[in-house]
Amino acid sequence: MRDDVQIGPTPGLAMALLPLLATTAILILQFFIFSDFTPHIPLAFGIMICALCGRIRGVPWQKMEASMLEVVKLGMPAIFILLAVGMVIGTWILSGTVPTLMYYGFQLVSPSYFLVATCVISALVSLATGTSWGTVGTLGLALMGIGEGLGIPMYLTGGALVSGAFFGDKMSPLSETTNLTPAVCETDLWSHIRSMMATTVPAMIVALVLYLWLGTSYGGQLERSTDIATFRQALDDTFTLSWVTLIPPFVVIGLALAKFPPFPTIFTGAAIGGLVAIGVQGETVHAVFDAMQNGFSSDTGNPAIDALLSSGGVLSMTWVVTLTFFALGFAGMLEAYGTVDAIIKQLMRLIKGRFSLVATSAGTTLAVSTIIGDVYTTLVLPGRLLKGQYQAMGYKTSTLSRTIEDNGTLSSPLIPWNMGGGFVSSTIGVPTLAYAPFAFACWLSPLFGLLWALTGRFIPRESPESAAEKSPHTPQTNYSSQPTS
Repeated sequence: MRDDVQIGPTPGLAMALLPLLATTAILILQFFIFSDFTPHIPLAFGIMICALCGRIRGVPWQKMEASMLEVVKLGMPAIFILLAVGMVIGTWILSGTVPTLMYYGFQLVSPSYFLVATCVISALVSLATGTSWGTVGTLGLALMGIGEGLGIPMYLTGGALVSGAFFGDKMSPLSETTNLTPAVCETDLWSHIRSMMATTVPAMIVALVLYLWLGTSYGGQLERSTDIATFRQALDDTFTLSWVTLIPPFVVIGLALAKFPPFPTIFTGAAIGGLVAIGVQGETVHAVFDAMQNGFSSDTGNPAIDALLSSGGVLSMTWVVTLTFFALGFAGMLEAYGTVDAIIKQLMRLIKGRFSLVATSAGTTLAVSTIIGDVYTTLVLPGRLLKGQYQAMGYKTSTLSRTIEDNGTLSSPLIPWNMGGGFVSSTIGVPTLAYAPFAFACWLSPLFGLLWALTGRFIPRESPESAAEKSPHTPQTNYSSQPTS
């Protein structure tokens, strides 16, 4: 925690957990009693509950507010990326990019293998571009449309899409999270990626087997009942389908491979999409600006396709952007009040050996991801707290960086009030808790991490010479520094 927002001794565990438990109760009421999967208002109540508890402890509002604003600043890079993704979705539909992908996808993909193809294709694109959000918002939208046309339940397609997109993001050397995590844990990028292969590859293999089994179960029934020709005809009648419409995604992939920053890369993709819309679809500049601002409104005559293609625009990101502000604000209040420190202190007492070290790292990361809901904070805080413990016990910190990504990056799309879960849900139109059970790779990877910790496999130790060079660092709680790509 920053010195200028330090509020004094950490409260006892019961008092520290009070605002968190009260907010959780309101979230449960909203989700399961009201059947409303919008966590904004419960989180707003959580902010005020923290403020009230802080007031009871004699903490001035100004200090609570300073902490809240400090943590909110962490989410600003991600918020600008979200807004750029909204613009991309709008122009890529207007230009015919997404419809073209859907049109040929209907022709090439069989229902029996569709879930496997969705997972693999989204993983490859995310690996090449380094962005799971960009993959979900562009290619993912096309895959959701193809799945709808093939009769595959949207929650299954969403699960396969999330598994692939976040796998690629996690393993890509172009990804912000893949660069940030090893930097925090003081290991190099390639050691970090090699370490992650021990959990990510087996998780992906198991996930693909499960998707193959699910696809086979559905394929026989659906091929008889789905009229793919109707979907393809609706797209062909509405858009000019051409290879030229595929230029925007190739431009984005090229810029990503050239290591351009995410926001300029995605915004350029949106602008190129606008130019293609003008040149190929005959749209006006005003129509392009409108798609970037308000999104695209589809009128193909096919309700299923219209529901999927009526999407995009900066304004479509209002839901997830406001959720991000509330989630980060709540995180800052919890930090100022002392909830996070109290939980971490309890977890640190559990470390007795190799398995408890990894399990505590996983639990800490999951707790931060669940409580705070911001992926950057989730990756930075556990690394700063626990890297000294790994060094003191003689283990390479690449195991810590892997554990943080397994439980931080991959848990992000599975939590409704997390930035990742909010974005995916609002983009593909499927509730987080509906697709999360089928995002197999996301929750299998942490389980493999615990298995290797239990058996001692893929948990490398430092060499004596290397260990002597590294003095253990005292755990820190300052995680408010700006993440870098």
